[in-house]
Amino acid sequence: MKIATAAYPLDPVQSWDAYAAKLEEWVAGAAGQGADLLVFPEYGAMELAMLDGPEAAGDLERSLHAVSRWLPEVDNLHSELAARYGVHICAASAPVFDADHGTRPVNRARLFTPQGGCGVQDKQIMTRFEREDWDVIPGGPLRLFDTALGRIGILICYDVEFPLLARALSDADVILAPSCTEALAGYSRVRIGAMARALETQCVVAMASTVGEAAWCPAVDENTGMGGIFGPPDTGFPPTGVIAEGVLNKPGWTFAEIRPAAVAAVRVDGVVLNRAHWNEQPERAEKAINLSLR
Repeated sequence: MKIATAAYPLDPVQSWDAYAAKLEEWVAGAAGQGADLLVFPEYGAMELAMLDGPEAAGDLERSLHAVSRWLPEVDNLHSELAARYGVHICAASAPVFDADHGTRPVNRARLFTPQGGCGVQDKQIMTRFEREDWDVIPGGPLRLFDTALGRIGILICYDVEFPLLARALSDADVILAPSCTEALAGYSRVRIGAMARALETQCVVAMASTVGEAAWCPAVDENTGMGGIFGPPDTGFPPTGVIAEGVLNKPGWTFAEIRPAAVAAVRVDGVVLNRAHWNEQPERAEKAINLSLR
């Protein structure tokens, strides 16, 4: 399959038609390059807050509600574009007020298939900003999606920095890591996490980023990142583990062709077998002893 990961700039869209045109241009561009799976970033949907006006977009609480209200139309559009262009799309994550999770929003990504399927994945572990300033909460459990392209999991941004979450998705051929990071340090943390999860799980991890300034929306006012597609530095993959990577803060798609068969092969006969040997850790960790050296 060919994966496209976005370095996506947030625009103060002035109308629904403007947003729909932008999204179709991005989807058509990736599909035109032969992409089968498109990955948009975390909180890329925040540009929709401007559809409720600049005051709503500029207010943390109002922006949450504004974007959540637009999500049904947004999801219909993604479903239509996935079918029209024959691609799988991981839509930019968005705050969603879901009564099943109480009165506060979750951070939700959605995966659309060309056949009309749609799966949702909520973020599991919140950053300090989400907890302390925005009051976005953890949502539903991790899910593994069986698709025509193979098994796909999603770890949203901060989630990819936690090994046990990826271990729960250890049967995935590809893990998607949509991200939204303010500074280079944040981008680096997510990138390092993505590469580590590719190593441990012996799979492909595809990272998308928001890029550029969006001063009109304080929730996502500064963004640093680029697209990246990573694998284990082992048999069938680049020795650096970097399959493809974009240019920092340059908007656009980053593409890579990957073979699910290569994932299966490295798990069986790699130079190392991190995934298979994972379960040797607990017993060894329990035996750690503390020694005083003077």
